[in-house]
Amino acid sequence: MRLDFVWLRDHCRSASCYNTKTKQRSLDTASVDLAIRPQAVRVDETTLFLTWPDGHVTRYGLEWLVRNSYEGQKQQVMHPRILWNAEIYRQAQVPSIDCRSFLETDEGLKEFMQNFLLYGIAFVENVSPTKEDTKILAERISIIRETIYGRMWYFTSDFSRGDTAYTKLALDRHTDTTYFQEPCGIQVFHCLKHEGTGGRTLLVDGFHAAEQVLRQAPEHFELLARVPLKHEYVENVGGCHNHMVGVGPVLNVYPWNNELYLIRYNNYDRAVFNTVPHDVVRRWYHAHRALTAELRRPDNELWVKLKPGKVLFVDNWRVLHGREAFTGYRQLCGCYLTRDDVLNTARLLGLQA
Repeated sequence: MRLDFVWLRDHCRSASCYNTKTKQRSLDTASVDLAIRPQAVRVDETTLFLTWPDGHVTRYGLEWLVRNSYEGQKQQVMHPRILWNAEIYRQAQVPSIDCRSFLETDEGLKEFMQNFLLYGIAFVENVSPTKEDTKILAERISIIRETIYGRMWYFTSDFSRGDTAYTKLALDRHTDTTYFQEPCGIQVFHCLKHEGTGGRTLLVDGFHAAEQVLRQAPEHFELLARVPLKHEYVENVGGCHNHMVGVGPVLNVYPWNNELYLIRYNNYDRAVFNTVPHDVVRRWYHAHRALTAELRRPDNELWVKLKPGKVLFVDNWRVLHGREAFTGYRQLCGCYLTRDDVLNTARLLGLQA
């Protein structure tokens, strides 16, 4: 490990520098001399001791330094996951969680959260097919995120909103709210009624597809992670008037370990592509085509039929969803959840998130 002296002074966990009750820094970082060097350094089998020019002593456990050093973080995965195609997911036989267990026991909730964190999708069964009961379910793990669509929404093919989703047409795979500066983290779907045919839901692990691109053509992955795009939503239907714009690359990675944490993919809502010079444009289209080809591979497509009583939670930062065309009357309800609160619930259950 290589550790900077300013960093070592800044992260001191002594009582005068760090409040152990609130888990917050007390030291004023701007007061640290940027040329600071310790007067004395000593290390034993478990601890590093530094004595600073003003006599202050900092103690670090070596295990803490390993976990929190740049070298340690570079080797760690922030979010453990199982990447999947349709066959991998089916063979895993990931169980749905019973509604009562989900709502009333920490064991049921923890099993659900573990499934969701690993695969990016999770199901709860035996839910009363009402908007009110779906809301109770969602609020078990998070605050509902209010958006331009409200908090809980009903979803039919009446074209009540200026979006293709409010029709009976097929929808290609995509992530939602790419036109938000921070796309919604989790989406909840509950089919309350369907009197007709078709309408299966398509699910694709975007991280699995991106991993294939990284292996086959790392230059494509790098470009998709570097080039920012604009997405926009323009709506003038009835009393709904909105113009939302979000900016960000298709792939978003942590720079220290190149771990993918968000995919922003929606060809319906992608705005005019004018964020790169001419010599990059064609290369970006080649990279986008490579990712699209992976996302559209039939063996990556998981098709599920949503039915009343079975609620689907989707990680909108990872798993793309779509829909086949349908006939008849089909009514869904659902909502978006705040990602921070979902991950907070997972961590309080002892899970890595």
